[in-house]
Amino acid sequence: MAASKQSISNRNTGKILLVGDIRKVFLDAASAASINCEVHATLPEAVKAVQNSTFSAIAVVLSGIQTKLNSSIKSLRDKCGARIVLLAQMYEEPIAIRLTCSVYNDKPLADDYMICPVQVDNFCEFLTSGKNLHAPSEYQRSEESASWAALSDESTETKIRHLEKMATEDDLTGLKNRRYIREFARQIIEYARKENGRVTLLVFDIDNFKKYNDLYGHTAGDEILKQAAHLMHRCCRAHDVVGRIGGDEFAVVFWDDPSILKAVIEQSKNNDRRSIDSDHPHEAMLIARRFISELEKTPAPVGTRDETGLGPEGTGVLTISGGLASYPRDGQTIQELFEQADKALLEAKRSGKNRIYLVGKPVNQ
Repeated sequence: MAASKQSISNRNTGKILLVGDIRKVFLDAASAASINCEVHATLPEAVKAVQNSTFSAIAVVLSGIQTKLNSSIKSLRDKCGARIVLLAQMYEEPIAIRLTCSVYNDKPLADDYMICPVQVDNFCEFLTSGKNLHAPSEYQRSEESASWAALSDESTETKIRHLEKMATEDDLTGLKNRRYIREFARQIIEYARKENGRVTLLVFDIDNFKKYNDLYGHTAGDEILKQAAHLMHRCCRAHDVVGRIGGDEFAVVFWDDPSILKAVIEQSKNNDRRSIDSDHPHEAMLIARRFISELEKTPAPVGTRDETGLGPEGTGVLTISGGLASYPRDGQTIQELFEQADKALLEAKRSGKNRIYLVGKPVNQ
């Protein structure tokens, strides 16, 4: 396949070699034509290209070209000294981590990676700046190599699952981590925008959590966090995503998966009361109420029950305060939804805690 060549007059970059299917790389795909780059569909084509031309950086799209990935990148390393950056979707991050942690001829197999899709300007700046956002230190490389070696008797699929867990999960609770939640929510909002779907974000924290830690220590605090995580995960539907985003703060992304969305559309044709255009998914409000009810039935972990501090009026019951915000009514982006959900959470706190608010009104009163 012949390479497509694109020129640039308004970007101060060296020539970039792009390898693979670039359709999922850029958020602003139309602007990609302004990049000073040469595009090749396969890694073997790219290996030939570096023999005949000089590039400031090489960007390899992981999707679809994972076969013989290691050997092909080694060939690129052998034939040129350009910086090699991997372009990965979030679910491919474990593969990117493995490749950046691998060493070949005393150098990293790949220099760094980016999670796509990205803005064209950010892409160019990242490739030409020489800054490493994700590249591990020598210590991290040795630690990762040891971890990988420990799994040497396992299948490649098992190894990938192991790395995926490290990259996307919170160590304490086993929930998804902050970075995963924000990127997942961003992608789901894009999906909802195209499919007329619905997304609701719940942000909540545990009431008086600092007091628990101060009175009973961090071990008891950790048990409280794990208990809250377990209960919320149990209350949610299988496709909703629950995460810990920092300290005692959690987030849940409620969304319509394709099969559910189809059913909702069919039902809305026959029932005006159940409309696809409703402000908030009915399920999200039911789940929020269910979670509060489960917490009210659940005593605080052993060792933390004390009439001086836990729960409403010292009953020893865990309580939470939360805020709900929904796409598209309350925001068009994940940042806007987080801002609105945080405002609703603050209103719930000001109104006495132990409650969950939609943007502007309580749902459990």
